[in-house]
Amino acid sequence: MSIAQSFLGEFDYEMANTRKVLERVPDDKWDFRPHEKSGELGWLAAHVANLPTWASLAIGGDNFDLASGGRTKPAANRAELLETFDRNIVTAREAIAGASDERLMGPWSLLREGKTLFTIPRAGVIRTWSLNHLIHHRAQLTVYLRLLGVPVPGLYGPTADEAM
Repeated sequence: MSIAQSFLGEFDYEMANTRKVLERVPDDKWDFRPHEKSGELGWLAAHVANLPTWASLAIGGDNFDLASGGRTKPAANRAELLETFDRNIVTAREAIAGASDERLMGPWSLLREGKTLFTIPRAGVIRTWSLNHLIHHRAQLTVYLRLLGVPVPGLYGPTADEAM
């Protein structure tokens, strides 16, 4: 089995779970922040929807410079958010599926204003930034939902909302 094939089942599972969470983001709470140091719900949801693009960035290039303006822009509403997410997962999945083991084991660097922050194999970018990073922020998003009284979907088993 290729490295790319080993990622696809997990990628599909996590993207389906992520979509379940994004489907519940309420349009009327886009500006909600649980704390003054927290990002707004709309920004966090857009960040989650855009994280699959790290797979495409890593496979399609040799580096990414944060100074290039890759900041997350909030979607206008849930429908736009889901459209963006769906488009991003198709592009990311195609990139992963088409990547050779040699490409995935090749080095990729994250830069800030031309300075290298780190260099890891592209497979590491998929694991860390396209999957683990997304899962981390998706979990934050479920906390926002809970605080807003929105039923949280089960991701790795039923939630208290589903057990009732």
